[in-house]
Amino acid sequence: MTTRVIANGEVSLWSEDFGDPAAPPLLLIAGGNLSAKSWPDAFVALLAEKGHHVIRYDHRDTGRSTATGFQAFQERPYGFDELVSDALAVLDGWEVPAAHVVGMSLGHTIGQLLAIDHPDRLLSLTLMLGGALDVDFDANIERAMSGAPSADGLPLPTRRFLDVITLMSEPVDGPEAELERRVEKWRLLNGEDLPFDADEFRRGELRAVAHAGTFQEPINHHMIPQPPVSRGAELAGVRVPTLAIQAMRDPAAPPPHARHVADLIPGARVVELAEMGHALASAVHEPLAAAISSHTLRTPHRVTT
Repeated sequence: MTTRVIANGEVSLWSEDFGDPAAPPLLLIAGGNLSAKSWPDAFVALLAEKGHHVIRYDHRDTGRSTATGFQAFQERPYGFDELVSDALAVLDGWEVPAAHVVGMSLGHTIGQLLAIDHPDRLLSLTLMLGGALDVDFDANIERAMSGAPSADGLPLPTRRFLDVITLMSEPVDGPEAELERRVEKWRLLNGEDLPFDADEFRRGELRAVAHAGTFQEPINHHMIPQPPVSRGAELAGVRVPTLAIQAMRDPAAPPPHARHVADLIPGARVVELAEMGHALASAVHEPLAAAISSHTLRTPHRVTT
């Protein structure tokens, strides 16, 4: 395992790898305001054991990557174009011409944009815990909060997800209270069915805090506007082999959101994980890694000289 700090213009992106560098490369793209450490070490190790050279990185404004701060973001905001550029910079920094890409939540959106705009950099795409580009997720949250019906026929975020938004907007007093709030956030996101191990998620949060060097949680990604929903139509032109994973107890993107994005991408497949929520609990590591590996290892590994 090695680390690299990669420059993308004025931004420095912290990254690290796992596994054999000669194995097919797999890039993990985390959710909003989450660092590389949101991908649990045990899960990343499983992907490496299954035959991947795994690379994970801190989004800008998370972990050890460049932090702009709220005021600087207000003065010089960035959006998904910059986040896509960051992912490409990480691939360049590891000298990877093309990789299997796995995008979670915010990474789900970044993955779709990569497949549309930079298909030559992807060997395959795995999407999970998010919505298709034609879904106005911000508007769906507002509808769910107001009790309005879905405008597109897809399910809105559930009460558990709305409770997370309320929880994270409330002030807390001190690091211990902040830690417990984050554990409660993951309990809600984990869903109703899968047993929740508070100590497991507490340890994960402490690792993320130690990595970042602060208890202060990033917020800038919350202010990034979604790409125009019109971009959803461009998914019909995607030829990257795509897997959409449906976490059946995901409170943010309940079923059939994965089926919807798969219907937009020619040839895309869907795998359903029965008890999984919007979290990477240890109980889902093996089935999730197996689903991803089954998809990636059926895709030929291109070698570029």
